[in-house]
Amino acid sequence: MLSKRIIPCLDIKDGRTVKGINFVDLVDAGDPVEQAAVYASQGADELVFLDITATVEKRKTLVDLVRKVGSQVDIPFTVGGGISSIEDVSALLNAGADKISINSSAVKDPSLVDKLALEFGSQCIVVAVDTRFVDGEHIVHVRGGRTPTEKRTFEWVKEVYDRGAGEILLTSMDHDGTKQGFACELMRELNEKVDIPIIASGGAGNMDHFYDVFTHGNADAGLAASIFHFHEIGIPELKRYLLEKGLTIRL
Repeated sequence: MLSKRIIPCLDIKDGRTVKGINFVDLVDAGDPVEQAAVYASQGADELVFLDITATVEKRKTLVDLVRKVGSQVDIPFTVGGGISSIEDVSALLNAGADKISINSSAVKDPSLVDKLALEFGSQCIVVAVDTRFVDGEHIVHVRGGRTPTEKRTFEWVKEVYDRGAGEILLTSMDHDGTKQGFACELMRELNEKVDIPIIASGGAGNMDHFYDVFTHGNADAGLAASIFHFHEIGIPELKRYLLEKGLTIRL
């Protein structure tokens, strides 16, 4: 059985790590380069670095910052924000990223998933899906969660899987920042539709929430931000707790 992964997320705005609730009301949460080094030393399995306003502000991810963060870690490192071409991906991989995450650009042009998977391999192509429950449907949102689309979440996840995505980063906007737990039921249903890893994001507030999403939600990885940034849960303590509960965890 593959180990369940614990992944801190560094949401970046203006070169700083930020955190909000339901994708808004952002507050400063520290220096991403320093945090990356600390998380790697604490035993994080991977890192995710998202320039959360890159698409909204119509600019590219801060490649120089990616390079600095990448130089501090020796664990897999995913980068997202404003990525829309093969050239963008090449620049980020050359700067130190192991994987890239696309969201709005994939919704705008789904064939981008095919092109990137063909050029770089599915293993380094993550499709981030920001979803909210609207009028009885799980609906995909773009532009940092600001804009609803006509795409239904289940259909979209299946489509990007068919197009060659190697991993899904699923964020429940309804749960994001609430610390009330992950969207376990949604995770479980999506896992039944695709045969690639799904990272659960949005809602982590305590150690039991990770256990729940790994067992009831069948998630392959649990991603969180504020509980790690503000030292509410330590990664070593979380991993020991999950190991004691019988999960396969890499210490």
